[in-house]
Amino acid sequence: MVDQGFEFTAVEGGLPIKMWTRGVPVDPAARLQLERVARLPFIVKHVAVMPDVHLGIGATVGSVIPTKGAVIPAAVGVDIGCGMMAACTTLVASDLPDSLKELRTAIERAIPHGRDVGRGRRDPGSWGEPPPDVTAAWTGLAERFAAIAAKYPKLAKANTVTHLGTLGTGNHFIEVCLDGNDRVWVMLHSGSRGIGNAIGQFFIGLARQDMRRWYINLPDEDLAYFPEGTQHFDDYVEAVGWAQDFAALNRRLMMAAIIGTMRDVIGKPFEADVEAINCHHNYVAREHHFGQNILVTRKGAVRAAKGTMGIIPGSMGARSFIVRGLGNKESFDSCSHGAGRLMSRHEALRRFTVEDHIAATVGVECRQDPEVIDETPAAYKPIEAVMAAQSDLVEIVHTLKQVLCVKG
Repeated sequence: MVDQGFEFTAVEGGLPIKMWTRGVPVDPAARLQLERVARLPFIVKHVAVMPDVHLGIGATVGSVIPTKGAVIPAAVGVDIGCGMMAACTTLVASDLPDSLKELRTAIERAIPHGRDVGRGRRDPGSWGEPPPDVTAAWTGLAERFAAIAAKYPKLAKANTVTHLGTLGTGNHFIEVCLDGNDRVWVMLHSGSRGIGNAIGQFFIGLARQDMRRWYINLPDEDLAYFPEGTQHFDDYVEAVGWAQDFAALNRRLMMAAIIGTMRDVIGKPFEADVEAINCHHNYVAREHHFGQNILVTRKGAVRAAKGTMGIIPGSMGARSFIVRGLGNKESFDSCSHGAGRLMSRHEALRRFTVEDHIAATVGVECRQDPEVIDETPAAYKPIEAVMAAQSDLVEIVHTLKQVLCVKG
């Protein structure tokens, strides 16, 4: 049955699933994963599914999971607070240099990115010695982190300040884009880096231990949860909130560094906070829906409350969108976080060549080598279909087309 723009699926022994996936392929394995979540005893009303949905660890990427009295660490994931930031500048297309390679390489020098750790080598994706602005920004997070690490000393060993203001790997990126009026935008995608990963992995493991200790059998151990009122619940909520703040600050520091680099390369004064947006898409928050105060976990989804601005990026070579939420209550005020993978990274590497990738990224100054084939546009769902499927969740404010892309 189809109703109000979503597909309604009744789940035996659980609550319904509402999916905004018309015209978009959905992996059968992802549907089974969603059904397992919908059968958990603490789900509220229904599970909402965005059009970029695909198989994840424990919970499906592109899902909105409302809970009361419990939180699932693996549903938030290990890139806690991963999200997007975009800023419109007063530059226009004609202000950009004829060749964008110099600008791309300057951004790559300014922002640590990637990962290549070996004996005696420093990870190029981290700071050897953090710059003064990063060190100063870390002081605002240090005291809260010290309190978390005092309870869980293993976390103290993870990268913290050395990863603040850095991009990461995989699908994380920095882009320079043009909107429909040829205005220049800067957009980036990153999260809480090594420390967020450490917090996520640690508490996922702790939740699994708790399930075994309490003899709670789950269809997937990655659905292990912390009941509200327990010490581990409180400690996880504290740690995940801190990691989300780290991620937002990480994006702000990178944006400032990118803008500074652009000023150096372009050599023309400009402003860059005309329309700035900074939003998470892997996180948990306390919200009020359907008359209840609940926890909403968005795993690969963005908050789209009425009037709230958000960012939905396409893949390399595709369009991206600045959107305004329509406040659709059935989606728990949510929308997709991007195009969503059509296939695994391994399958993309098997199926596509460097030549395929070059053809798919014509007009974009970007890396075109074997190391980025897993991120080629054809590995993702068509962003146009994804946007059409969620027309009752968001309205498009700006359409962006990237002209430069830096990959992690």
